[in-house]
Amino acid sequence: MTDADRTRERLIETYRRKAAHYDVTSRLSPVPGYPQHGQRLLAVRALGLHAGATVVDLACGTGLNFPLLQRAIGPEGRIIGVDLTDAMLARARGRVEANGWRNVRLVQADAAGFVFPAGVDAVLSTYALTQVPGRGQAVAHAAAALASGGRLAVLDLKLPVGTPTWMSRLGVAVVGRSASLDEWIASRPWEEIRAAAREGLADPGWRELCIGTAFLATGTARE
Repeated sequence: MTDADRTRERLIETYRRKAAHYDVTSRLSPVPGYPQHGQRLLAVRALGLHAGATVVDLACGTGLNFPLLQRAIGPEGRIIGVDLTDAMLARARGRVEANGWRNVRLVQADAAGFVFPAGVDAVLSTYALTQVPGRGQAVAHAAAALASGGRLAVLDLKLPVGTPTWMSRLGVAVVGRSASLDEWIASRPWEEIRAAAREGLADPGWRELCIGTAFLATGTARE
């Protein structure tokens, strides 16, 4: 088993445990009061969606983005929600059924290995991609799948620029030390996402949010 395979297995087990309470606990991450909803709304707006658009929500989790996307694309649009973990998709399916949405398709797949349909209007990923093995490949595949004028937006957490090593270590101690968090800090995965967006998209944008604790990477399909 490769390191990437082990990471995927760890993610599946982690999010199986978290799935039942994810909607509640996510509001407390990374700290209580963090403006997750506002940041999600900013990411959806960055897609420039129109009624009838097709959107892939990559690593969609329990479907927290779905209500925002539905308001933008309307019942004639389409959402394809992709996630690695069966338990998270089960929660997403419950949200879809509770709201009577008939324009959502859920797919269990690894973000880096998902085969995108051709010509999608937008790809969104929020608070997930920095944890995914092959995140740069996922961005590249998403960029290649976009229709002319299609948009991509990736929202996720990061360390602020210039954060001293001791402060990073303190953050690990406060949250609870784990190999995965240590690896996340050391690998700086947001830099891989930024590089892939610059490589695969026209007019790539990069915006740091909440004093650099999060980022929004955006761009448009290359002609």
